[in-house]
Amino acid sequence: MPKLYYWPGTCAITIHVLLEEIGKPYTDEAVDLGAKQQFTPEFRAVNPKGKVPAYVRDDGSLLTEVPAIAWWLARTNPQARLLSEDIETEVRTLEALDHIAATIHMQGAARAWRPGSFISDERLHDEVMAKGKDIVLRGLDILSQTLGAKTWLMGDYSIADASLFFIEYWAKEKVFWTMPDNIEAHYRRMRARPAVERALMREGLA
Repeated sequence: MPKLYYWPGTCAITIHVLLEEIGKPYTDEAVDLGAKQQFTPEFRAVNPKGKVPAYVRDDGSLLTEVPAIAWWLARTNPQARLLSEDIETEVRTLEALDHIAATIHMQGAARAWRPGSFISDERLHDEVMAKGKDIVLRGLDILSQTLGAKTWLMGDYSIADASLFFIEYWAKEKVFWTMPDNIEAHYRRMRARPAVERALMREGLA
């Protein structure tokens, strides 16, 4: 049975949501990031990168990085209709995934959440955090334009919506930032999805 390694409220929630949308059996295990469990030899044996999510497939092979895991889950579970078969929509979906993961999350939210990872001088942490907030909010503005008046980012529900949900959840529930109106509405639609609530329950966040 496949297994997801995660920590509550991290980007691994994206994969939890997708696994719940797909509806097939899986197991999961929390990796305590606060206790630095990701750096222990035991977890490094699972994922040498020392990070979550880490997804171990049925054959024992490891997948890491949210965009890669999300794409693989969608492609191997076409019945869940999580990724368009139209190549233009697919590439736009991957574009959004990369923007969320590489820029909004790792350049923006990471600065706002862990300024010490970017600069050791605590006197500059507020400046780093402000820069992070700016990156996140500019990213949400761009995604707001992508979303427009549509229900979902790509028109139909997809892995891009699950990825955006992580940023929405973090901004809404953790740091209490104001999001664009249509992104706020998207967040409410995501919270109304049973798979999302099941994912939050598995992480103890419901």
